[in-house]
Amino acid sequence: MKQRLLLLTLLICFSLSAFSQNEQQLKNTSYKIAVFAPLYLDSLFTENTYLLGNKFPRFALQGLDFIQGAQIALDSSLAPKEKIEVTFFDSKSTTNSVQSLINSNKLNDVQLIIGSVRDEEFLQLASFAQQRKIPFVSVTYPNDGGISANPYLIISNSTLKSHCEAIYSLLIQNHGTDNILYARQTGSQEDRVAGYFNNINKPDGKQLLKIKTINIDSNFNVIKNSLDSNKKNIIIGGSLDEDFATNLATSLNGVKKKYNITLIGMPNWNGFNSFSINKKELIKDFPIYYTSPYFNNKSDKYSKILQDAYLIQYKGYPSDLAYKGFESMLLFPAILMNYGSDFMKHLNDSNNNIFCEYNFMPVYNKKASGTPDYIENKHLYFLKRLNGITTKAW
Repeated sequence: MKQRLLLLTLLICFSLSAFSQNEQQLKNTSYKIAVFAPLYLDSLFTENTYLLGNKFPRFALQGLDFIQGAQIALDSSLAPKEKIEVTFFDSKSTTNSVQSLINSNKLNDVQLIIGSVRDEEFLQLASFAQQRKIPFVSVTYPNDGGISANPYLIISNSTLKSHCEAIYSLLIQNHGTDNILYARQTGSQEDRVAGYFNNINKPDGKQLLKIKTINIDSNFNVIKNSLDSNKKNIIIGGSLDEDFATNLATSLNGVKKKYNITLIGMPNWNGFNSFSINKKELIKDFPIYYTSPYFNNKSDKYSKILQDAYLIQYKGYPSDLAYKGFESMLLFPAILMNYGSDFMKHLNDSNNNIFCEYNFMPVYNKKASGTPDYIENKHLYFLKRLNGITTKAW
């Protein structure tokens, strides 16, 4: 707790100051990078006095973890300190909001924006990046925010539509003759997910794969009536709801000895408590598959650097947000340093990879458009969750 409060205090002092070398030394050689994350400093401090005693609010934890990972990357010998100047900003600041920074021209000399932001701040930074023609890397927000014609927006955490495309690609390549069931419940989110699959499967109005939809609102046993004991049964869990996912997995787990079943869920299923190691007795020995743009077994050299530094500084182990902050601070500044204004052309250089593989591709939501709506990471891992342990499946 003390280490975290100290970091927050320092961020108040330096949130608008360069993190690395002296500005004069870097005048002709440095690239300026802005990093945004939600820290809520104005809600936690009055000047330098912490307001919540010994408590630490969960709403500020994710942003802080992201910044901690990024700072450890900058402190390590891996960061090109002689050529980058990094400034951290609290995206939830009331005194220096994202829009006020833009309006006061305090971001005009920035050549790269890295953000763990969403909603209003995401839209503001994307618009600013488009206006200034500089890359904005959205590291954690899996959404395009309705943005169009912005080739400077880079979405690292793939959108739900891309996850559906990856699942469908697996189906059509490997399971065309299997019994494919699409399980869903009533809801607007479920309608959106189903719409993605329907559009992919019926590009010209004709169904490419035979996929049977099972509507489940209470009785999960209904899906058992559509299972085939003579075929592989591929079940797509078309819902982001944890209760639905838990009930569906529990129901299928009960008949796994009779049927050959593969359950593929949505990307957020990885975070469900029902499938955690502490609840492995609930759905025991029943694998659940899902897609994710991030996979790291945390045994590589970069992970060791982060883990060791985090343990020394914060007396604990880094969260996934810390890994993402660490990776983004090594990956994207290195591309900027090596290629400057040609940054966008070298996003997929594999020699820059830290933890994950990426495949950044332009997205055109309208076929006739000549300008990409944004650039998105299309590389997705298929992961397996079994008894609370996650491994790479395919």
